[in-house]
Amino acid sequence: MTRYAVGQAPLNQARRRRWLLLLVAAAGLALLVWQLGSTGLVDETPPLFAASARAMAETGDWLTPRVNGLPRYDKPPLVYWLMGLGYALPAQPLWDPLGTWAARLPSALSSVALMVLLADTLLRLPQRRESQAITAISAALAFALSPLVLLWSRIAVSDALFSALLSTALLLFWRRYAGQGRWWLPWAVLGLAVLAKGPVAVVLAGLTTAVFATLQSDWPRLWARLRPFQGLGLTAAVALPWYGLELLVEGKPYWDSFFGYHNLQRFTGVVNNHLQPWWFFLPVLVVASLPFTPLLLAGLWDGLRWKAPAPELSLQRFAACWLLSVFVFFTAAATKLPSYWIPATPAAGLLIALAAQNLRGGPWGTSLKALTLLPLATLAVGLAAGPLWVPLIVTPEMPGLGPALLASRALEQGSLCFSLGLAAALLLWACRPFWSAAWLLAQQLGVVAFVLTALLPMVTLGDQQRHLPVRRMASAVVERRQSDEPLAMVGILKPSLHFYARQVVIYEGIEPSGPINLNDRLAHERRRGQEPSAPDDANTVLMVIDASTAELPQWSGLPHRLLHSTGLYRLWRVQRKDLDQWARDWSRRSGSRADWQDPRPERY
Repeated sequence: MTRYAVGQAPLNQARRRRWLLLLVAAAGLALLVWQLGSTGLVDETPPLFAASARAMAETGDWLTPRVNGLPRYDKPPLVYWLMGLGYALPAQPLWDPLGTWAARLPSALSSVALMVLLADTLLRLPQRRESQAITAISAALAFALSPLVLLWSRIAVSDALFSALLSTALLLFWRRYAGQGRWWLPWAVLGLAVLAKGPVAVVLAGLTTAVFATLQSDWPRLWARLRPFQGLGLTAAVALPWYGLELLVEGKPYWDSFFGYHNLQRFTGVVNNHLQPWWFFLPVLVVASLPFTPLLLAGLWDGLRWKAPAPELSLQRFAACWLLSVFVFFTAAATKLPSYWIPATPAAGLLIALAAQNLRGGPWGTSLKALTLLPLATLAVGLAAGPLWVPLIVTPEMPGLGPALLASRALEQGSLCFSLGLAAALLLWACRPFWSAAWLLAQQLGVVAFVLTALLPMVTLGDQQRHLPVRRMASAVVERRQSDEPLAMVGILKPSLHFYARQVVIYEGIEPSGPINLNDRLAHERRRGQEPSAPDDANTVLMVIDASTAELPQWSGLPHRLLHSTGLYRLWRVQRKDLDQWARDWSRRSGSRADWQDPRPERY
């Protein structure tokens, strides 16, 4: 009887862990996958990823991503491959009419998988059983509820996938150091991270483990457990074949664009006007963990200030080194973007949950809890006061957003969710120890309710206001386009027009040289799906132009025929001979010249 009971204990523990992980996965699916395909692609970058992936599925060229008739060298292929698999599924246009399920699922599912791994890692720690489950769930939710994670996990870009793969490799590195798992697995995952974003994955992984080994004063154990020479060889075996083949096929243009511009130049110089002060990631750190930032700072302090813990108890220190490594590396980079912080959000989730678990009574613990509850209370009051500040929202692309937002009552719903989470946290705060450990989880459940009942409806409103007109314009282009008639978009530039119209689009902004560039590009530019043509009597061009751009001097006098209008956008048909004459006249009057062949690395 005793032998049976002893044998059942691990079995019951494993069953309990599986149920908890299923609960975490269900929460992740609700937060990050629910209604994922109900809105269209968000300009500016996601349509470029989606169009490249769809082109792979349709053409069978799975080597080089291409969009709008041009190679797209900015990212390695893994995210395109995963999106392309979705577009290659049977009847994809029927079950995914907006093209967003296929494009967004890799990001969303990778973040859900990371939530499960975070929880599983904490469930394997030696700690008090009564708080183990709460801490594991809280860590997963602290990661998923980061504003950055909520946003980037639900759009069609590579950042969430890269973060999930890099974070998986780092967690598996730590687990191996603590005596769990196989040495080769994290290195294989790191190779996939290199295929998702590039060599920065190896740099961040190496920096994190080096800082951790130094603070732990345990280089020999870490070196022996991780086997870095063999591991880097495995990472290279996973990642390098595609890079080598791409270099062989595409040659110098790929080398200059991916390694020269998108990696070296982004680190050493400012690209795309993304100049930020050195302290840029300090406010990003604060905002990315709201409303739980006070706990993050406490967890970071605890992770760095104690003596080196035993390997199996060193996760908090590892997470602190992980977060600081991301902070230091991207602070040193000349180009800074909020999305660069996403690889630090899993570490922040661990630090938040462990700080909440380790809180003790007394003035310090009480003050920290109060500071953590304050942002939630502020959000509840701010949303309740929506009628005071929503009318101040003025945006030309979404003129009806304010009234629609107030009419939806989403703000009141969000305020109620935050208020209930706050009330539950205060109630649990005063309970006996087991339930008092759930005060953070109560707040998180309030935020989960806000996301599901208020934030997602607000996202749908934004899609209807800002992106629906572009999709309608794309439909108008498909209906009215004559055979081989070129398409241009000037003024406000929306890559989603290319995605939904399934046609090469010549993009020109609001610069005075716009008409001259457009005329010259139609006559001389060659790309896949776009051949040069002469401005004779029979040739025309379709032009999508927004109302404000149409009033600019360089466009307002251009002869045209209005075919369609929706929202801010107008669809013109322009005779090529009229455009040619107008461009010549405008060049003489303004002194502008055709400059479209000047280096523009981010041209669509």
